[in-house]
Amino acid sequence: MEHFDLVIIGGGPSGYAGAMRAIDFNKKVLLIEKHKIGGAGIYNGVLTSKTLWEYALKVASVRDLIPDYEVNFADTANTVNEAVFERKTQMTVHLQLLQKQESRLFYYEKGVAYLLDKNTIRITKEDGHTRTVTADFILIATGSRPRLPANISVDEKNILTSDGIKNLKAFPKSMVVLGAGVVGCEFATIFSLLGKTKVFLIDKADRILPFEDEDVTTIIKQNLEANEAHVHQGASLKRMNLKGEGVEYELEFKDGHTELFEVEKALISIGRVPNIENIGLENAGISLNERGSIADMDTQTNISNIYVAGDVTTEMALVNVGEREARHAVVRMFGPTIKPLTYQNISTIMFLYPEVAAVGVNEQELVKKNIPHKVVKLDFSTNARAIAMRKTKGFFKIIVTNDSGMRILGMRAVGEHASSAIQAVAYLVHTNQGIRELADMMHPHPSIIEGVQECLRMLLNKSIYKPYIFKDRLKCYVCENGICTPITQLN
Repeated sequence: MEHFDLVIIGGGPSGYAGAMRAIDFNKKVLLIEKHKIGGAGIYNGVLTSKTLWEYALKVASVRDLIPDYEVNFADTANTVNEAVFERKTQMTVHLQLLQKQESRLFYYEKGVAYLLDKNTIRITKEDGHTRTVTADFILIATGSRPRLPANISVDEKNILTSDGIKNLKAFPKSMVVLGAGVVGCEFATIFSLLGKTKVFLIDKADRILPFEDEDVTTIIKQNLEANEAHVHQGASLKRMNLKGEGVEYELEFKDGHTELFEVEKALISIGRVPNIENIGLENAGISLNERGSIADMDTQTNISNIYVAGDVTTEMALVNVGEREARHAVVRMFGPTIKPLTYQNISTIMFLYPEVAAVGVNEQELVKKNIPHKVVKLDFSTNARAIAMRKTKGFFKIIVTNDSGMRILGMRAVGEHASSAIQAVAYLVHTNQGIRELADMMHPHPSIIEGVQECLRMLLNKSIYKPYIFKDRLKCYVCENGICTPITQLN
């Protein structure tokens, strides 16, 4: 029976990253994956949806110039397939070469892993043959899958999850999206931008993306509607079922009335669940938490030699978080003592129209907790690069403490290059620094990130455009005791 320093169950982004980090410590590691290396990060998740989003943005830009332009489904599908092939090939070739050059350290096995106890793993191959190995440490990184509603029959043909998008053979003439969270809004954005599908979005809340500030969600909803998407606001789904070659769904609205709708396809986007079934957790004595996922403390389970990373923890279903968790877990196993992971102030991107980037807390959180704060907001229409790009819909909003130190609490960027503009501020949040150094740096011109600098200058009363002149484009206010008051002098 072969023994390893570390066995990793799951070859998605988290498991892959963990294996590579173990090699850095000169440890003998076995990576087990039952389907495809890269997991949902390549095939049914981030890479495919973001490739679609990028393509949809290009289509929208072409349609701005040529209004009657019609996108071709085959070209769209080929673009996604090429991206998947490129990334898959990179990872596969990397593994193959690594197995040759690090033959004493790195091993890869395709098969289904099952825990027999806290140190023993049985691997079942596709042909039914089994192999048993032992390990000092185990990292579980088995990922997640789309959550299925109990009362809807999902066939991944007409009623789809994100896993079923690849099954489409043509652009549907109409589609309803159930779930107005990030993923649901992203797919609604993609299909509405492509201009071939009438999109409906079911949202039982008062507004889409309710965890974000209203000024963020308003611009997203306006742009969805500008691309002829329709949001069923304040509507609860009573039923959804197949009807002929399409889908029928019934909604109940807040005033009590109901309506029937028919569409060609339906997309279910109501979250994800961890892949923890049939992997032998009970044999190893691993505990679950109240959410039904594996309980952990800083990636370590209740069994000291077994760790978890990625979507299987349901902490945050993000590739960068999963990779970071896996690398952190490996350092905890083999490296020096390190600080616990923190999930505060993680930079995130929402691939909407326009793009949204976020770090730290937002206004509604601070108001709810009655935390005094200052806010500066700059409209993209004042930014030279946005004007040059003819992409002036959007804004920067920076929230700081209501004191002379003006420590950054959070930022929201909505518009072109939002994800590129946020990281400098995220660093200030991460290191608990003030704003003066970043405000005084020479930023490149013309660039979107000059808007960040101008926001910070407004806080320091030395902006080029004065907020008391451009009141509709530059806003400064202080919020305390639930009351937000516009001000012109902030320090």
